[in-house]
Amino acid sequence: MNDETIICRCEDITYKEVADAVDEGYTTLDEIKRKLRCGMGPCQGRTCMRLIARIIREKTGRHLDEILMPTSRPPEKPVPLGIFASYEIASKNARNCKRSEQFRSIFGGEDD
Repeated sequence: MNDETIICRCEDITYKEVADAVDEGYTTLDEIKRKLRCGMGPCQGRTCMRLIARIIREKTGRHLDEILMPTSRPPEKPVPLGIFASYEIASKNARNCKRSEQFRSIFGGEDD
């Protein structure tokens, strides 16, 4: 790979940026994710995290099985997007939504 090779397509991060971060002492995927935002785009790291792990291996000499994948914190169970906007908007939408049962299971009570 050359310095201009795109490693994270979602955040437009190059090989050089990742290699420089490793040289600065960022040697875990979580640290590089926080510094460069790799893995925070639409693909959520499904493409770039393995490439970044290879760069860490190349620069540090560590084995790939020693390089842990970053922490993932998805919702525990699927939730309607309106819930993230606000409770009031979500409750109005829940009345007209086939998922009002799911809404009640998340917030409890009635969805009035």
